[in-house]
Amino acid sequence: MLKLGEAKRKRLSILSRFLTLWIFLAMAAGVGLGAFFPDTSKILDALRIDAISLPIAVGLLWMMYPPLAEVKYEELSKVARAWKMFSVSIVQNWLVGPLLMFALAWLFLPDLPHYRIGIIIVGLARCIAMVLVWNMLAGGDNEYCAVLVALNSIFQIALYSVYAWFFITLLSSWISHGSGVVVNLSIMDVARTVFVFLGIPFIAGIVTRFTLIRGKGRDWYGEVLMKRLRPTSLVGLLFTIVVMFSLKGEYILALPWDVLRIAIPLVSYFLIMFAVSFAMSSALRFNYPETATLSFTAASNNFELAIAVAVGVFGINSGEAFATVIGPLFEVPVLISLVNVSLWAQRQFFSRPTLEEIAQPAARE
Repeated sequence: MLKLGEAKRKRLSILSRFLTLWIFLAMAAGVGLGAFFPDTSKILDALRIDAISLPIAVGLLWMMYPPLAEVKYEELSKVARAWKMFSVSIVQNWLVGPLLMFALAWLFLPDLPHYRIGIIIVGLARCIAMVLVWNMLAGGDNEYCAVLVALNSIFQIALYSVYAWFFITLLSSWISHGSGVVVNLSIMDVARTVFVFLGIPFIAGIVTRFTLIRGKGRDWYGEVLMKRLRPTSLVGLLFTIVVMFSLKGEYILALPWDVLRIAIPLVSYFLIMFAVSFAMSSALRFNYPETATLSFTAASNNFELAIAVAVGVFGINSGEAFATVIGPLFEVPVLISLVNVSLWAQRQFFSRPTLEEIAQPAARE
């Protein structure tokens, strides 16, 4: 069983060996399209339903479907007993994360309220999409990741509107009188966006897995279908990056200082949140797959929800929308770098599981 896991990681490392290079090339291609062929960004931006960009939706669904089709849903009943892990994740995502991003936004952007609000919107939108790819690349636990993503989705539907009012309207006005902004956002707006970007690939993954395993068998599904389907997730990631960068490529080149100002709190957040979550999880004696999953779900953000909210509330040409679009542009290279950091930490600080631990995993409470 251990050899099978090592072989899987080896295949993955060969597949993703030059992923960082492809990501930077995709970023450059997107900026070039948006800056030198502005009609491209206008056409892409016109392809939307309400505040949801169809090209970005296609890329994200394409990216998320393979990891969600690979999740062993039939074993999720075992995962549901891991209340300790889920409790830590809830604290990281719904207490530490929003407060940290709020503090960094005010620290680095006190004089730029539109960008500051955009950064706060990003911080309130917890991960549901790209984290599945980062977790897969870092060798995290796919089943735990799927459950944590589902939990974040439920919490977002229930709490995002409340959090937006508390942080952007109330708490901001306490820090600086008159700086609070009313955000008109309904629970249904959040639920619709979460369903599009998570519900559709989630349902598709479940249907695909149970239908094809029943018809073709578990071995064919894991060794034939997923072996071919898994790499397409990274293609979807690169496509999404090109689309996102092209939408704002013109502004990225025209406003480099603004981009840098927005990037500072974002990059600080990704690094601090990952380091704190990794240290917290390790101190609580979670194993490496669990630690990696907790750390990436805490350090990632649901940028598609943040962009949809900013565009829907403030408009596509607003500073708030610009800040939310800049978010994933820096999240992608930082998180792919943290994948390498995580794999290095695994080699340095985590021992290989024993045969007893593999055969009889410790009960989690």
